[in-house]
Amino acid sequence: MTINFQFGSDNHSGMHSDIAESIENSNTDYCVAYGEDKYTKDAIKKFKEIFGKNIDVYFVCNGTAANILVLKAVTNSFNSIFCAKTAHLNVHECCGPEKFLGCKLETIQTKDGKLTVDLLEPRIVGFGDPHMAQPRIISITQATEMGTVYSQKEIKSLSDYAHKNNMLLHMDGARICNAAAFMDVDLKSITTNVGVDVLSFGGTKNGMMFGDAVIFFDKKLSKNFEFIRKQGMQLTSKMRFISTQFNAFFKNDLWLKNAKHANKMAQLLYENIKDISKIEITQKVQANAVFAKFDRKYNQKLLKKYFFHVFDEKENIVRWMCSFNTTKKDIIKFAETIRKIIV
Repeated sequence: MTINFQFGSDNHSGMHSDIAESIENSNTDYCVAYGEDKYTKDAIKKFKEIFGKNIDVYFVCNGTAANILVLKAVTNSFNSIFCAKTAHLNVHECCGPEKFLGCKLETIQTKDGKLTVDLLEPRIVGFGDPHMAQPRIISITQATEMGTVYSQKEIKSLSDYAHKNNMLLHMDGARICNAAAFMDVDLKSITTNVGVDVLSFGGTKNGMMFGDAVIFFDKKLSKNFEFIRKQGMQLTSKMRFISTQFNAFFKNDLWLKNAKHANKMAQLLYENIKDISKIEITQKVQANAVFAKFDRKYNQKLLKKYFFHVFDEKENIVRWMCSFNTTKKDIIKFAETIRKIIV
C-alpha cells in the first residue's frame, strides 16, 4: 500500500530546484567558515534591503532554534511569554522554551490562532511584583498554526500594546511568506513597519532545504546574540550552505512565487470540497492550509490513501497542507478521493 504524504505538511515537500542549484554552486573550492564567507555577507545585505538597514541578522539551522534563541536574547528566567494555546512555541517545541529559557509560557485560548489585546489584557498583570512572573514577550505566529493571517492593523495593535507595557513583540515567521502573499504586501510591511521587535524567519516550509534567520529590529536587543547562538549550538561552520539558499530564495522573488502558488492550491482544494455536506471547513483559508472537520469514522480509510495530521482529536479537526510544488492535478485527485470516502 502506497500512502501519499503530500498534504501532511509543507515540510514534506523537497526543495525548489533554484535552491538546490544555489547549494551546488556554493559547493566549490574553499570558503571561510562560521559566516565570514561571501554568501553569508550577501544574504545579510539582502535581508537589510528587505527589512531595513538597521536590523541585525543571524542564521541558524531550524525554526525551533530560531524561536528559542531569539527569545533567550531578550528575556530573563523570571519573565513570562504570552502566546496562543495553539502556538508552535507551546505545542511543538517539546518544552524547549521552558528548558532553555526558564520562562513561564502563558497560553491563551483563541478561536483562530490569533492573539488580540482584548484576550491579552486580563492576563498581563503583576508588573513589579517579586512574587509573580514578569510579563516580557507577546509571541505571535504569521501565518498562524490555524492557517489564518494577522493583518497589519492587528499586528500594530499588539506591538503598540506591548511597547506601552515595556514588553516586546516576537513573530514566529515560519510561514510569513504565505502571509505576505495572501495580503499582497512586502515583508517589511508586516514586520518593520508595524512594530515587530524580533522575528524568526523561516524558509524551509516554502522551498528551502533547511535554515532560518533570526532578525532583531533594534540592534540593542542583539547585543549578546553571537555568544547565545554559539552556546546554543547553532553557529554553523559551513554557514554558506544556509545563507546561499536565502540568496536564491529572494532572487527574482522566488519566496513570493512559491508562497502564492501554495496559497492558490489551498484555495483550490477548498473550492473543490466546500460543498461536501459532511465536511465543515473550520478556519478561513488564507494561507496554505485547509482545516476540516468530519466524522472520525472516515479517518482510517482516508489515511490509507493520504497522510495528514489530526489537530484536534476531540473534535476530529484535521489539517491539509499545500506546498510550492503541489499541482492542480494533485488537488483534483485528492478532492476526488475525499469525495469517494466521505459520503
